[in-house]
Amino acid sequence: MTTTATVSDKGQVTLPKPLRDRLGIRPGSRLEFAVGEGGVLQVRLLAEGSAGLAGLLARPGQAARSLSDHDAAITETVRARVKGRR
Repeated sequence: MTTTATVSDKGQVTLPKPLRDRLGIRPGSRLEFAVGEGGVLQVRLLAEGSAGLAGLLARPGQAARSLSDHDAAITETVRARVKGRR
């Protein structure tokens, strides 16, 4: 299936209805964007619910992170948000 869409001046794209229907994309669906080799834009529909947690802690080609690494990142993010409120 090939289809086209136009980017608005706000950088927004409306996905054509046949594409949304075929992929099950509905309001609130989450998409992941990546730039592949040769500048090819890749878009992946992220799974919803607990299925969306698969691969969260490790990605192919990347070293797995420890729980302490995740804890440290969460702590840093919370501190930055709290600091921004002051």
